[in-house]
Amino acid sequence: MHPLFGIPVGLALSAAAGLRVFVPLLLTGVAARLGAITLTPGMAWIGSDVALVAFGTATLLEIVAYYVPWLDNLLDTIATPGAVTAGIMMTAAATPDLPPFLRWTLAIVAGGGTAGLVQGSTALLRLKSSAFTAGAGNPVIATGELAGSIALSLIGLLAPLLAAVVVVALLVVLASRIRRARRAVRPA
Repeated sequence: MHPLFGIPVGLALSAAAGLRVFVPLLLTGVAARLGAITLTPGMAWIGSDVALVAFGTATLLEIVAYYVPWLDNLLDTIATPGAVTAGIMMTAAATPDLPPFLRWTLAIVAGGGTAGLVQGSTALLRLKSSAFTAGAGNPVIATGELAGSIALSLIGLLAPLLAAVVVVALLVVLASRIRRARRAVRPA
């Protein structure tokens, strides 16, 4: 495999971690166990029995917690640094053929940045939903985030080049929305 081929995988998994922290970790562990992805040697533990049980349990708890309207906003305070950490881990794990300095620089800047941007955007969306619907709309958002995390993870693991296109499009949409929101806040 070409050394740069893991980059779109890592970025897609990082974006998925911004939606749900543990879904991409679980799916990456399963993919590693099945031999569908080669992980960086220091990250091979992601496919271990203990890690899969832990990720499976954490995924289930995370999914359930996001369907409780008051708990989902509280969970976002924990999930934001968790998503950044998971994004860094996913990018580092998916790029075994890169030199360590490049791998970790890319993981921290691109992987962590992507996960943080996606998580921050969804946290703001959930906060707005809580304000406008008193939390009644939050389960709809939670379902969309879960579906997006699963889809991005699977696309990243199964079709990395398509994942790169999806992640770039997602980042462009998020950046344009942030830019529009900033313009709306500026005084005239």
